Amino acid sequence: MPDGKRVYLFSEGDKDQKDLLGGKGANLAEMTNLGLPVPPGFIITTAACNDYNERGKRMPPGLMEEVRKALRHVETATGKRFGDRRNPLLVSVRSGAKFSMPGMMDTVLNLGLNDDTLAGLIALTQNERFGYDAYRRFIMMFGDIVLASVATRPSGAPLSLDRSRFEAMMEQMKEKRGVRQDTDLTADDLKALVDKYKALVEKEWGKPFPSDPMKQLEMAIMAVFNSWMGKRAVDYRNYERIPPTLGTAVNVQTMVFGNMGSDSGTGVAFTRDPSTGEDQLYAEYLVNAQGEDVVAGVRTPMKLEEWHKADPANYDRFMAIARRIENHYRDLMDIEFTVERGKLWILQCRVGKRTARAAVKIAVDMVAEGHISREEAIMRVPAASIDQLLLPRFDTKAKEEAVKDGRLLARGLNASPGAATGIAVFDADRAEELGKSGKHVVLVRPETTPDDVHGMLASKGILTARGGATSHAAVVARGLGLPCVAGCESIRVNEAKRVFGVDGKVIKENDAISIDGTSGEVFAGDIKTIDPDLRKEPELKTLLGWADEIRR
Repeated sequence: MPDGKRVYLFSEGDKDQKDLLGGKGANLAEMTNLGLPVPPGFIITTAACNDYNERGKRMPPGLMEEVRKALRHVETATGKRFGDRRNPLLVSVRSGAKFSMPGMMDTVLNLGLNDDTLAGLIALTQNERFGYDAYRRFIMMFGDIVLASVATRPSGAPLSLDRSRFEAMMEQMKEKRGVRQDTDLTADDLKALVDKYKALVEKEWGKPFPSDPMKQLEMAIMAVFNSWMGKRAVDYRNYERIPPTLGTAVNVQTMVFGNMGSDSGTGVAFTRDPSTGEDQLYAEYLVNAQGEDVVAGVRTPMKLEEWHKADPANYDRFMAIARRIENHYRDLMDIEFTVERGKLWILQCRVGKRTARAAVKIAVDMVAEGHISREEAIMRVPAASIDQLLLPRFDTKAKEEAVKDGRLLARGLNASPGAATGIAVFDADRAEELGKSGKHVVLVRPETTPDDVHGMLASKGILTARGGATSHAAVVARGLGLPCVAGCESIRVNEAKRVFGVDGKVIKENDAISIDGTSGEVFAGDIKTIDPDLRKEPELKTLLGWADEIRR
């Protein structure tokens, strides 16, 4: 690498530079060089992050000048200008370590918005509602992620700008208007929310919301660097044994918008089923939404078949791109994408998290398809995955008896397979406390966020009322080998009272529940488990047979 180079355009890197550019940045560079429709951008290296932390969380001298230089290349590529009131360039700022850590570090969308660039965005798109929706999202994310990380009150005390405070204002507005979805609010409603969000920031910080786009960008970069040492990232790194010395890269990328109306949307896809390993695209899509909506699980997305009916042209384009990406990487890939006014964009790809059963099946299938060798297949399946396949599952007869007894509470999405029985717990801190004391816990949440990861790590299973099979809860659960039932919309979770209700029945904290992540079923009480039947695991027998042959 050129001596001291700390900022790389996407066109300057490749997939083999994960140590320097992080996994996300290296893959963005690779896809750019493959000619895929990737919004232009650049990567600040992991070395810059480590330098920042070694300097006591101070920006390395000259780094922002390198950022400005890269930004000028992006302006040329897009025909837009950062901070320009007539044709504004907006960017996302995302973390990206060498190893995938889904949701453990920070992301900011729509950066570069202020009152002037908002007016330009509305004039360009002729869509006032879209403009205010983008602005209110930006203020919320910047307050919750950036200001909470790098700013303090005049007294020096930390700011209280948790996302929940902004979301409470959103819920109040929806209740006032008598609507259920964010998308039902009008431009005037969102404009009023922008004013409320700004007022909250100024009350907490003692200063107006920052309007200088370059200052916004510098603060966001610092926040992403800081998130490498945040609690959830440290907890996840410790669990996965990821060295703290690696650092995170920062990816700055041109924004494309899925929230511009019915011809726009955002989605997450896996090139194969990450639960079973079946060779079929596994995707979810939300119309008129940004990526955070899918991953956070705040709305339950449409299935692949529904997207195919709604937008067959982009569905076909995406299917071809997904297959090309999988063939290039020779592995199950997790892809995030956006459709902006009918145009498909690929935002990122990474090797996908998968269950133990899926890991074995994909490895064996890819040998049969000629993608990898038997030796590679064996190396792709950790010993811990084999152990997971040998864990007990619910006894079918016991489940049938539970149904007869009226103990089947609900059905959700079978987001991560396996059987889990434990006491219902409604917050991550309590789950961590009880889990570490030896109690079997099932974490129950409306939807999980990255801040819940410490509780997820201590739980035996996860149940969420909202979110799809590509939501944060589902992706993390599969990576951790935890059973998960997501998007169980018939349950009503009351966090304050620590209960959930369904069809007149109430489950309180410390009540026993059982979840079947394979079928998506939720039961009251305990369900008997039995040992697995290895005769039903032909791929595992094949893989173990190869291992025996190679060992000889």
